[in-house]
Amino acid sequence: MRFAVYRKDGQAGLAVAAAGDDVFHGLTEDETGYPGSLETLIKAGADLAKVGAALLAAPMVDLATVTLAPPVSQPGKILCVGLNYAAHARETGREAPTYPTIFVRFPSTLIGAGAALVRPRASEQLDYEAELVAVIGTGGRHIAKADALHHVVGYSAFNDGSVRDYQGKSTQWTMGKNFDATGAFGPVFVTADELPPGGSGLRIQARLNGETVQDSTTDDMIFDIEALIVFLSEVMTLEPGDIIVSGTPSGVGIARTPPLFLRPGDVCEIEIEGIGILRNPVIAEA
Repeated sequence: MRFAVYRKDGQAGLAVAAAGDDVFHGLTEDETGYPGSLETLIKAGADLAKVGAALLAAPMVDLATVTLAPPVSQPGKILCVGLNYAAHARETGREAPTYPTIFVRFPSTLIGAGAALVRPRASEQLDYEAELVAVIGTGGRHIAKADALHHVVGYSAFNDGSVRDYQGKSTQWTMGKNFDATGAFGPVFVTADELPPGGSGLRIQARLNGETVQDSTTDDMIFDIEALIVFLSEVMTLEPGDIIVSGTPSGVGIARTPPLFLRPGDVCEIEIEGIGILRNPVIAEA
């Protein structure tokens, strides 16, 4: 199933579409039968198949007429992975890592599909990065590889907007990865049963103003979702609602000659096979 988190007339809503169907059905929080936010349901360990089946009886929702929100707006952890596609590591001139390069984002960076990515006043070097997100549904520590994918409840797409000059100001990437409204997340959440295990073999693309700038598959990951869960849970307890933003393929703007950065008026699209298109305009910070 695919779930869409949205707002309509000031009310939070949740909609669902069955596998292979593009028609969404949903309810807002002021309507009888609203099951709660997707985030609340995931963190409570709810049976999403049961929730979705009930929502399919609700009225149709045209996603073009509502405001889409991130599938999870307040993750406990936003764990991001750098240099995790072999071709991307090569284009940066670095050796492929032997241990995952982990950095974090904060919820204040997140926006939904259709919302504006904001190029900050401080920089003109806002870059795009197409990424697959894995959402943790079952928490755990010291998770075995054989069990790792059982902890993933679903997947989504992400544009890890990166302010490159700030990313390079120190050996830590936190500042360049945490400007407000630079992390687009959506457009929908797809339950794990709808995709290949670990989201493997999915085509992943980025387009800027209709021109393809990244085009790869998730098979180029150095550390797949399974491996990332093992590495991360060795260090920390993963909790329901945490998200893993699993890295970007080659083709990023900073690696081009001349560099290609997002400008006000641009439209950036991230498309992942089986998930959909995450589309966001770009504006300048007021």
